[in-house]
Amino acid sequence: MGEAVRYQRDGQVAWLTMDRPESRNALSFEVRQGLWDGFRRFNADEAAAVMVLTGAGESAFCAGGDLKEMADVSLRVPGRDFLPYPGRNLEVEKPLIAAVNGAAYGGGFLLAQMCDLCVAAEGARFAISEARWGRGMPWAAPLPWLIPPRVALELVMTGEAIDAHRAREIGLVNRVVPLADLRQEVAALAERIARNAPLTLRAAKAMVYRTSGMSWNDALDEGDRLFEPVYLSDDAQEGPRAYREKREPRWMAR
Repeated sequence: MGEAVRYQRDGQVAWLTMDRPESRNALSFEVRQGLWDGFRRFNADEAAAVMVLTGAGESAFCAGGDLKEMADVSLRVPGRDFLPYPGRNLEVEKPLIAAVNGAAYGGGFLLAQMCDLCVAAEGARFAISEARWGRGMPWAAPLPWLIPPRVALELVMTGEAIDAHRAREIGLVNRVVPLADLRQEVAALAERIARNAPLTLRAAKAMVYRTSGMSWNDALDEGDRLFEPVYLSDDAQEGPRAYREKREPRWMAR
């Protein structure tokens, strides 16, 4: 994967780290390729139940696009595969957590937005800064699904940053923790998720995304469809059996 992005697994939790702190983990070609490699590796890693996306250093999670590189190549419309975007240009059924250690601007905001959960350090800041540089943010189209539309409009039109506590207040961030505790807190959250039944987790994640915009009845029907194979799985029998026998379940994902 090279040096720009590191993939490491600790038990059932994979960590994908953008490692260009000297350039605030900006999305150079090498970082973008490393992210693609990392997401594909996570999908193929049967021992990894959850992945955490984070950045190296203390100042930035990801400062967004590499503007110098964009100027050098006269980048116009970024291709559909410019960055991995779960649910759009690749499928990632397993849970994703963003551990935002610093600034998440532009493409860095996108990376935090596209993860299923987001935990931020107290000093983290979030901005969709494209309007300041004449760039676009089509990837922000789902943002009103996460936060109130008027807040989304303020973010995309002003380009101004909000702090981690404001991001939590509007629903963009799940938790805010001291920077020194970020890795430990995210690891504990990821491990709690990883202990749960994998088929149930995947169906639950799919349900939340796929039912967005559906009517009440259509959403319930989609939930029934997604969870029927979970109910019929061996794991659905293992859970109650483990409870009866007073032991931890042994999930087989089948």
